[in-house]
Amino acid sequence: MLRRGAVVRTAPGRGDVAHASHQFTGPSLPPTTVGNVPSSATPAVLPHSRRPATGSVVVVGAGLAGAQTVAALRSHGFSGRVTILGAEGVGPYDRPALSKELFTRQRPAWLVEEMGVDVVALADEARLDDPAVDLDPGTDAVTITTRSGRRVTADVAVLALGAEPVRPAGWEAALTLHTADDAARLRERLVPGTRLVSIGAGWIGAELAGVASKAGCEVTVLEAAQTPLERQLGAEVGGHLVRWYAEAGARLLTGTQVTEVGPTSVRLADGRSVEGDLVLAAVGARPATAWLKGTLPLDPRGSIRVNSAGRVAPPTVAAPSGTSGHLPLKSLRRLYAVGDCATRDSAVFGPVPGGHWSAALHDPEPTVRALLGIDEMPAEPQHVRELLGLAPVPQHAPYVFSQQLGHDIALFGTPSPFHEVVYRGDPSGGASGHEGWVALYLETVAGAHRTNAEGHRLATVRAILVVDAPREVGPVRKLMNRDVALHVDVEAATDPSRRLRDAVV
Repeated sequence: MLRRGAVVRTAPGRGDVAHASHQFTGPSLPPTTVGNVPSSATPAVLPHSRRPATGSVVVVGAGLAGAQTVAALRSHGFSGRVTILGAEGVGPYDRPALSKELFTRQRPAWLVEEMGVDVVALADEARLDDPAVDLDPGTDAVTITTRSGRRVTADVAVLALGAEPVRPAGWEAALTLHTADDAARLRERLVPGTRLVSIGAGWIGAELAGVASKAGCEVTVLEAAQTPLERQLGAEVGGHLVRWYAEAGARLLTGTQVTEVGPTSVRLADGRSVEGDLVLAAVGARPATAWLKGTLPLDPRGSIRVNSAGRVAPPTVAAPSGTSGHLPLKSLRRLYAVGDCATRDSAVFGPVPGGHWSAALHDPEPTVRALLGIDEMPAEPQHVRELLGLAPVPQHAPYVFSQQLGHDIALFGTPSPFHEVVYRGDPSGGASGHEGWVALYLETVAGAHRTNAEGHRLATVRAILVVDAPREVGPVRKLMNRDVALHVDVEAATDPSRRLRDAVV
């Protein structure tokens, strides 16, 4: 297990309450998305002049998003007080490596080593084993109460709360894989010959099934849907992944409903019992926001809705029906959220839920630029920004990378069950003469068929999945990281002998 302990740096003379200096000029609300209308359609508002680089910011969460927020504050010259609160008692580390490199990496991928981000050095106070349990938004300052009872008051709070694994009631005996300690426990128990029963064939379930099978374990994966990754990729694409399990030496049972979970067995709705030496619950994750219910506007899955700059959105403007929590605008202007706990407005993809590694990596930068008054319009199209005299802002499509069962997957964008799927290459595994395959998720409108001069159908691409085709990843990333929607000639886009960029219209 990992060595734990709070790392605390506090200015001399401070008591139990870390008080804000109140020199930070509170930001005013930037343009936001109203309904389905992107912010670029609202009246242009010139950004405010840069605010004083003093005051105080509390970053709640010490994962990748929290670490990137602290780093961005300092890189943009913020010299005020920065406090970061964590829950695991250790410094930030790269979480995806826990499943992908369970047996090849014996220690966490510390961000201080991988990315040079040292939150202990950058923050004035780093309390890495004292998580937040209460938030008082206030109107003049934000106050966070921690598990130890300490109160931290600041001018602005950035919520980088991350996510937590879903473990339904009655599944307490099942293990999960979310933290470095979880990985250490699994690594110790998954010796050759161990029988692992994994509930869920999503990202984590598939990745762990692959590495455990390769390590000599006997793996059974139970999936409620009819195909792996059905919720993430759709049933059609998920169907092409079924054979991967048998090829990797794992047993996959789809369409299985779990009724009872024990430490070494799982009972199914049809009466069968699947026996093992340990059981893993890998049925997804939810935003770690339960403690905020009734305080902030949360959507039904517990996500915090934010605008393109990361500021918590007023429920009367941008939050969907079914949200909880109502705050005055004067309080919301001091609250930001990034990473897995936030659903962020995108001019191209619409509301984008957290859970994408790229969101934790990239979203803190525009959020910090907005709260410091450097740039409050990060989602505006580049031509609008040029008219306003603003520098270009890199755009980043939602991105997931997975190594599972001997295959590499890269997903850009946001697939939907309503999208039409077309392919470059052969997903069935037949001889196509080309390496790997690519699935394009097209948005189609009933009764609306656009064609070009050659009579080829035109369509809007909302997501692209790249499977075992490393040469396609770079070009696809470049095409999807645009500030406008991607439109293609479908016939050209599905021809693997042609470059995908040549299909763009």
